[in-house]
Amino acid sequence: MKQGEELLAPAEAFALPFYAQPHRAYHNADHVRAVLHALDARGLLTPALALAAWGHDLVYDPRASDNEERSAKVFGEWLREQDLSPELGEEVRRLILATRHDAPPTTRDEALLVDADLSILGADSRMFAAYDSAIRQEYAFVPEEAYRAGRARVLQSFLDRERIFTTPEFAGLEAQARVNLASALERLQ
Repeated sequence: MKQGEELLAPAEAFALPFYAQPHRAYHNADHVRAVLHALDARGLLTPALALAAWGHDLVYDPRASDNEERSAKVFGEWLREQDLSPELGEEVRRLILATRHDAPPTTRDEALLVDADLSILGADSRMFAAYDSAIRQEYAFVPEEAYRAGRARVLQSFLDRERIFTTPEFAGLEAQARVNLASALERLQ
């Protein structure tokens, strides 16, 4: 059985063609690398988190609501083919599913991955604006009025949380994230 560390380079090679799909303006390899950097810069990157980062947006269709489930399935099948230990494969699956952002994380590693995935929300205003613009590109098929309403609901859902970032390592991004989200919400109205 292989452990996670020896699969990091092959996982990146497997994932890169998915992340290079032309409809991805934000959910691409740069996003994955930013998630990895956010974890690594804080001394938190483990093989399981790295594998989950590469797998979490593997399947990305802005019209679908089951991208994380499909990503976990496709990436999980690839990991099994690589003879990854079943326990680590299950951990990676749980981590990927945590990035649905539909329920609070239940483990520290889930919380770390979710916070790293959301770290763009707490970026400086220029980087956040680029992210916001890239999301609009990914949803170019949605008429403007419908996009504004839907995007406003998403942004407001983050603002309505008691805390956006649940780990101490990412808590420093909270204030800037709230400023960014409030400004983006204002622009949508």
